[in-house]
Amino acid sequence: MRVEAGWFFKGGDQGLDASSEHSESANVDILIFFLHLNLATQVQRALNLEEYGTAQQLRNKLTELETEVIKQQDARRGSASKSEAQDIAITILHRRADLQNAIQGENYALAAEIRDEISKLESESLVHSAKAQLYENAQYMFRLGQKVRHKMFEADLIILGYRGVVCGMDPFCCESSSWKEISRVEKLSRGAEQPFYQVLVDVGANPNILVAYVPEEKLLAPDEPDMEMFDHPYISFLFYGMDAAGDFIPIKQLREKYNKPRYEVPSDPQEENGEND
Repeated sequence: MRVEAGWFFKGGDQGLDASSEHSESANVDILIFFLHLNLATQVQRALNLEEYGTAQQLRNKLTELETEVIKQQDARRGSASKSEAQDIAITILHRRADLQNAIQGENYALAAEIRDEISKLESESLVHSAKAQLYENAQYMFRLGQKVRHKMFEADLIILGYRGVVCGMDPFCCESSSWKEISRVEKLSRGAEQPFYQVLVDVGANPNILVAYVPEEKLLAPDEPDMEMFDHPYISFLFYGMDAAGDFIPIKQLREKYNKPRYEVPSDPQEENGEND
């Protein structure tokens, strides 16, 4: 399969263009992250100035925001699924006791209903447990701050499109059903159950797609370090700067958001290649 460079914002890939991967929900997620950082900074500034009343008001707002952020992250990342699986397990235990009582009372019609209910609950529990395990055991090809190229397919060609920077990730597609339909997620060779990445798009390539939500199969790491300038309004808020390989260094809060360790650039470029083999 041949590789060619190009700007794929129209046509190709069976009628899709890169704009179909624009994600407003991913953009909102990043903006909420910015708001959280800003409030935390304001709280610290007020404390430094000994404005304790103002600091308390800001801290209350920060607590409200953190509660909402945790709720969204739990729902998105599977923590809620883990909790729901545990709740269902408790319900199943209670219903099994009810089943035993119904059998002992020779109420077989009620016992049959309870048995069917338990079967449905067990199926739901498996679904929630599987989703939670996906987040806990997810393996990602790309990392926070890594520069990537968007790729699309046409006939026997791989068309390289815009340059991007990874700023978030999920082990599977967490977008809405309507977004999946527009982006034809079901047509992907690996489907919706592959990692999806929040990607900042170089505004020099397309200023209309600030944040894309891209399946792993449509991203490619550059063969050589990309030291070219990358233009995006969010870069300075999410990253400290570029490392020796041309990738961006995520701020501590972004690493904590995704529970990722600090990445150290290998002293020998061949060392990283050997690890990936």
